[in-house]
Amino acid sequence: MGQFSIPSEAQKYRTIIETFRGVDLNNSPSNVDPSRSPAAPNMIRDQVGKVRKRTGYTTIATAPEGAAINGVHRLGEQLLVHAGTKLFTWDGGETFTELGAMADAKSRSFLFDEKLYLLDGTTYQVYDGKELKPVSEAAKIPTIVISRDPAGGGVTYEALNLICTAWTESFLGKANVKVYQLTTTELGEEPVTAEVLNSSGEWIPKTENTDFVVDRKTGTVTFTTAPGAPPVTGQDNVKITARKDREGYLDSINRCTVFAVYGVGGAADRVFLAGNPDKPGTDYYSGFEDPTFFPDTNYTKLNRDGSEIIGYAILNNALAAFLDGASDGRNVVVRAGSLDESGEAIFRITNTLLGEHAAARDTFAMSGKEPLFLTERGVYTVTAEELTGEKYSQERSYYIGSALQAAEGKTEAAAITYRDFYVLALDGTLYLLDLQQKTYERNSPYSSFQYECYTWPDIPARTLWTEGDALCFGTAEGKLCRFAADAEDPASYNDDGAAIDAYWETSDFDGKSFFKSKTFTGLSVRLAAANLTGVRIFSLKRGLWSQELDAKQRARYFDWNYINFAKFVFSLDRSPRTLFKKIKIKKVDKVRFRLQNDVYNEPFGLYSFGLEWKEPGNNYKR
Repeated sequence: MGQFSIPSEAQKYRTIIETFRGVDLNNSPSNVDPSRSPAAPNMIRDQVGKVRKRTGYTTIATAPEGAAINGVHRLGEQLLVHAGTKLFTWDGGETFTELGAMADAKSRSFLFDEKLYLLDGTTYQVYDGKELKPVSEAAKIPTIVISRDPAGGGVTYEALNLICTAWTESFLGKANVKVYQLTTTELGEEPVTAEVLNSSGEWIPKTENTDFVVDRKTGTVTFTTAPGAPPVTGQDNVKITARKDREGYLDSINRCTVFAVYGVGGAADRVFLAGNPDKPGTDYYSGFEDPTFFPDTNYTKLNRDGSEIIGYAILNNALAAFLDGASDGRNVVVRAGSLDESGEAIFRITNTLLGEHAAARDTFAMSGKEPLFLTERGVYTVTAEELTGEKYSQERSYYIGSALQAAEGKTEAAAITYRDFYVLALDGTLYLLDLQQKTYERNSPYSSFQYECYTWPDIPARTLWTEGDALCFGTAEGKLCRFAADAEDPASYNDDGAAIDAYWETSDFDGKSFFKSKTFTGLSVRLAAANLTGVRIFSLKRGLWSQELDAKQRARYFDWNYINFAKFVFSLDRSPRTLFKKIKIKKVDKVRFRLQNDVYNEPFGLYSFGLEWKEPGNNYKR
């Protein structure tokens, strides 16, 4: 009797992705973890492990003459826009009121005692809510010597102020002495002023060429009537204020571009300024609680090889200064503030660290207790534990490292901490590090963890700031733009009226055995339901993309607030929607899928993705 056998049916398999983390631009699609994507433009974390399409941006104003947005600053409720060569107050709409001139370069600012101080690399300025003026016009005039004899001597009291040409000298007058010698010669042409203490304890102002004359060359002041001896023995009774331009003094401060507010024990009572290209490696610190007083003795030479100070960070009450590429690799200088025996503040260098050098002034932003900053290799940090070590190696952007390294214009990059994200604007793309999602990556073993990352291409951000719950940016063409903050509103999903193309590509599925031929028979996706949403799913096989599913209205629900009759549905189900489609992709070794939504004003969120396939057993041949 003849025998025959029925061929066994090919083994069926399935895989499910329920956790969506971020992108991985470092590995090939075949080596990307299934929870990540080799390409996911314009996607963002929704809940942890779920992703959605980002909201769009709207241009809310254009600066006068379309000048480049160099900075957006805030003083209380006032918004200030630095556009081109001018600073404006801005009402948040189309009204700009000019305050004054600034350099056509990126600006930075800090608040100190309810005043805003601005740096643009040309003039150090202050805005008090009403008037913008150079700090040199409002700076402290120091008293450099006290108890001075009319002929000379005295006790040194304060240092000269780098940001002010004026100084005061305080004298113990003598009976019948009219001539008073100042500590310097070659005085400036500005009027010299004087005050004399009378017997009633009042300081009486005296006027040049009326009450006294000045020999500017010799630095002498001759009174018409001798001020006389002090009415109170031992108490100074003559004050003389003069001015003189000292080469390089004003520019030492005016040309600074970066700052830190830091003091003894980490107190916010002094200001450090640096980034002067004429004084690389040098920074200056102000007097106690006075950003207008920079004593000419308060400076530190941190580096002598020409490296510039790019930025600062405060860690464990220590001040870390970051250099742009020291020749010996010591790119972070750590200082701690203390008081000496006389009670004066001193800031001693306690350590220097080896590591990647900072690449851009505007990329320093805090992530919890860590400062994040851009380097040539990616986004790095220095942890508090590393401050006493010899080097730091804490990369935080491994998954987008290759893209950051290839990007151009790193020195012009900008960054900000927005909600739970570090947002980096670089070379026309926004890169987001998700501060809520930390992952240990074995291919970056010296880093304690990496952040999951996302990319938003074609965002022409030059500067970044936040306004309430919204992320905002300014462009080189003078546009001021705001991302929509309401992720539930379908009207949030367009960029100035243009549709947003968002998709999530899977890594390559190669089944149980990469060398076996496979037939993929079904796919499923669970979408976040929305009034308007949809997904198209494409497969990549043998190098060609083809559409497998167009969900259209199948994930929508009815909402009276958002009626679109072209996309009208009766469903009231607002739970995540599961879609399944039979497919037939035969005799392939692997396949990749793209889940895409590029429709105007349509939200798009992914919860799960599933795939079914068979492996008949024969080896793949091509």
